[in-house]
Amino acid sequence: MTKYIFVTGGVVSSLGKGIASASIGLVLKSRGFKVTIQKLDPYINVDPGTMSPYQHGEVYVTEDGAETDLDLGHYERFTGLTMTQANNVTAGRIYYSVIAKERRGEYLGKTVQVVPHITDAIKAAITSLAAKDRVDVVIVEVGGTVGDIEGLPFLEAIRQLRNELGRGNSINIHLTLVPYIKAADELKTKPTQHSVGKLREIGLQAEVLICRTEKPFSESVREKIAQFCNVEPEAVIQALDVEDIYEVPLMFTKQKLDDTILKLLGLERPSHDLTEWKTRVVDRALHPKRRVAIAVVGKYVQLQDAYKSIYEALRHGGLANDAGVDILKVSAERVTKANVAELLDGASGILVPGGFGHRGIEGKLDAIAYARERKIPFFGICLGMQCAAIEFARNVAGLAGANSTEFDANTPHPVISLLEEQKRVTDLGGTMRLGAMPCRVAPGTKAHEAYGLAEVRERHRHRYEFNNRYRDAFAQKGMIVSGVYEKADLVELIELDDHPWFIAGQFHPEFRSQPLAPHPLFRAFVGACLKKTSDT
Repeated sequence: MTKYIFVTGGVVSSLGKGIASASIGLVLKSRGFKVTIQKLDPYINVDPGTMSPYQHGEVYVTEDGAETDLDLGHYERFTGLTMTQANNVTAGRIYYSVIAKERRGEYLGKTVQVVPHITDAIKAAITSLAAKDRVDVVIVEVGGTVGDIEGLPFLEAIRQLRNELGRGNSINIHLTLVPYIKAADELKTKPTQHSVGKLREIGLQAEVLICRTEKPFSESVREKIAQFCNVEPEAVIQALDVEDIYEVPLMFTKQKLDDTILKLLGLERPSHDLTEWKTRVVDRALHPKRRVAIAVVGKYVQLQDAYKSIYEALRHGGLANDAGVDILKVSAERVTKANVAELLDGASGILVPGGFGHRGIEGKLDAIAYARERKIPFFGICLGMQCAAIEFARNVAGLAGANSTEFDANTPHPVISLLEEQKRVTDLGGTMRLGAMPCRVAPGTKAHEAYGLAEVRERHRHRYEFNNRYRDAFAQKGMIVSGVYEKADLVELIELDDHPWFIAGQFHPEFRSQPLAPHPLFRAFVGACLKKTSDT
């Protein structure tokens, strides 16, 4: 029978439920269990695809084309598993499905209510994932904090499901905060007590507490938390701040969290084997042989989560080269021709990530021109690739006024234009070119050298594409089309033949990068940046 681990949070948000869930998934997988992880998001949006990065952070894209919460990126990076649409469930999707059934008359005239109709739909979303993937353990992370009004249907559904599953088939791991009050020089357990008490009011009892704390707490504090929160002392886990997030699984196993979980679920398996994770990921991350500085020039650099997968993929590229990557976050809105050299000083590589809208575009173009002219390794992703095409068109191909029709509908040279099928789209949610698609990589190119493959699959999220009318003009000036989606003859990769490393792709390679399997393009990009550093 499939076992379930429900991960909830209290006191404040951003305590790290996603990292904790992913770490637990990795540890259980290392002990031989087949696991999967699901995120339940209480917001009413059907998915985060139409939400601003300022509201939600990064939108993560799965192989099957789902726009999901960024925590699914953590799940994939830590566990190496492939997430799908079913691994992210929002309140919007649940209500949408229930209302659609009501409109079709499937409830036979009954009054549709939160209980049982909404809660039944939530339970079905959870249990169907276990049946689909045929796993030993499903880890279910509930977004938000206990006490949020929008999260109540999810917690009620979990309460019901735990009763239906029976004793020993599920546990609740509650992530909470033990703050340090500097004036009193004390760690305070009361917020944790109140949070667990609030959980009990809803009908849920936590069996394990993961306590975020910036200072280690004593055994007496552990026993106090255990006594007042009705858990065993060994089930009170300290989640101290770590130097690198990839240390978290090792921190958990050091406190035997995995043994506690298996005991509570009545499971037995050999001890974990995280040797490869420790040597190839943690040790390299903490003790790199070299360091390199790479500038990320984007619109949302002030937000840590807006380019989460980009930053992690750069770090993975560093791990592959046994190097640490120092990321210089440069706001594209600040960049001009006059200050670009100053803002990018010290960077051995420049990356321009994806995004939407015209804000900051001219700054990105100036940064790309700087990389091209100074022979600095450059990596463009999605909008970054489109900006590379625009910059090349204007400054090399002599196409004055070249632009994307996203920014200028009347441009004389629309080198980037709306995909044909997108011209009929009216709804914005879930209608872009989404998910993994094949790309044929041209032999003899730097892209092919990085991949070592003739065909790859990469994940997409965009509406605009390179305009094939300009392929010949670009080729005559030295721009190589190194990757193509053959079915529709769409340009997916471009690179310069007279540059040490200048590659841009229409897709999002960062979504497929993992610590133990760094993406080939990020590995090659960081390698080129390291060479630039050594050459200078």
